[in-house]
Amino acid sequence: LLKADRQIIVVGCGSYEAIAAYKASCPYAIFADPKRELYHALGMTTETLARTPANEKRPSYLRKGLLGNILSSIWSGPLKNPSLIGKQGNISQLGGEFVFDSDTTCTFAHRMKHTEDHTEISELMKAAGVEYP
Repeated sequence: LLKADRQIIVVGCGSYEAIAAYKASCPYAIFADPKRELYHALGMTTETLARTPANEKRPSYLRKGLLGNILSSIWSGPLKNPSLIGKQGNISQLGGEFVFDSDTTCTFAHRMKHTEDHTEISELMKAAGVEYP
């Protein structure tokens, strides 16, 4: 990322109060958008808890099954930080991945269709012009 002069920015749907907890394990800039202003400005509208449809291949970043993902989320969320319960934002709100150039023109956009629909890292890095193994 540094070599390509790119940065990752994470925007969450919950309260800004959760940012400190996430910063412990995330080296990137994190912002909160609880009013969903950026969310709507980027054309995201989907809210669902649906998983990968049966006719689609599961993304490679999903290494655990449904139960493993649920338990991991509970462990790293409410059990680890009980003071943040209720501050996570809308759990059915789907996001996406976007790449902007230095003029803030969007050069890549992916809006999630279901909860397991993030862009593969290799595809995202390619879109950002970042050399990735």
